[in-house]
Amino acid sequence: MSSPRVDVVLPCLDEEGALPWVLGRLPEGWHAIVVDNGSTDDSARVAAEHGATVVQEARRGFGSAAPAGLEAAPAASVAFCDADASMDPADLVALAAPVMAGDADLVLGRRRPTTRGAWPVHARLANLALSHLMRRASGVDLHDLGPMRVARRRALLDLDLKDRRSGYPLEMVLRASEAGWRIVEQDAPYSPRVGRSKVTGTIRGTSVAIKDMSRLLREVGR
Repeated sequence: MSSPRVDVVLPCLDEEGALPWVLGRLPEGWHAIVVDNGSTDDSARVAAEHGATVVQEARRGFGSAAPAGLEAAPAASVAFCDADASMDPADLVALAAPVMAGDADLVLGRRRPTTRGAWPVHARLANLALSHLMRRASGVDLHDLGPMRVARRRALLDLDLKDRRSGYPLEMVLRASEAGWRIVEQDAPYSPRVGRSKVTGTIRGTSVAIKDMSRLLREVGR
């Protein structure tokens, strides 16, 4: 029996080397929407050749790419996953199960490094601090701001998320909590990515993410 169809939104910036593996790992019956976020390589061509729908979004940032993919998704349920091969799209089946069964409204993948170098120390420390603040703000026992997640498309659109930079994943959790969503977390293996990260792979990228998320947390506090 094939899996129920889910659209998988994959924000993408120069990921031609990782896309063949990522797209080849999609669960049966699921469809990829690759949001090309200004790539200078052949990411868009590679994605299309591997059966993905390609959406162009010139405004840089996860918070611009993710909602562009969400808007383009025709399926009732939508998953989000990085396009850098750090997380296996096959693991989305387990994450989607509680949503499909009606037992959860949003499921997040808690990153569990498979090797010591999979998650840079500065990024892991930043995640620990922000996760603590997220738990206080949302009242939900979460430990990661990871990119892998599954929810119903219409419900996500109704949250009317505003952030278009690095704060989008956090805003999703905060607004979902305010709306009374059932939010759960499941472990997901996390491996070294193909190529260099544009956010967690650099101190500057991590700093920008912390700034965006701290602003959201201050707004909730007010």
